Amino acid sequence: MAGYKTPDFNERAAAARAAKQSALDQLRNKAAPDPSVVAARRAAHANREAAAAERRAARQLAIREAKAAKLNNRTQNPEECDAEALVAASPERSEAELKVARDAKYAARKARKR
Repeated sequence: MAGYKTPDFNERAAAARAAKQSALDQLRNKAAPDPSVVAARRAAHANREAAAAERRAARQLAIREAKAAKLNNRTQNPEECDAEALVAASPERSEAELKVARDAKYAARKARKR
């Protein structure tokens, strides 16, 4: 019985060309997708994207409302004031108000360390 003969470069190149030609033939013989199926898939994708965007917007709104509620329920003690909630609840704050909120945050950190 003859042993295994290692294929030389020409045989390997021919096998690669044959495999490539076979793959191209399969691709050319493949039927074109049905336009109605393609349209249905695109519509489903658009619906999923719209639903995801709606969920993101609802989540962001809930976060803002929670921060605003936390801001409204805070006490007058500046150590308990959450500076991030102040900034998130009203993004149109002046530099002076932002500085006050930042100072309150630093004062709260110092009070915790003592």
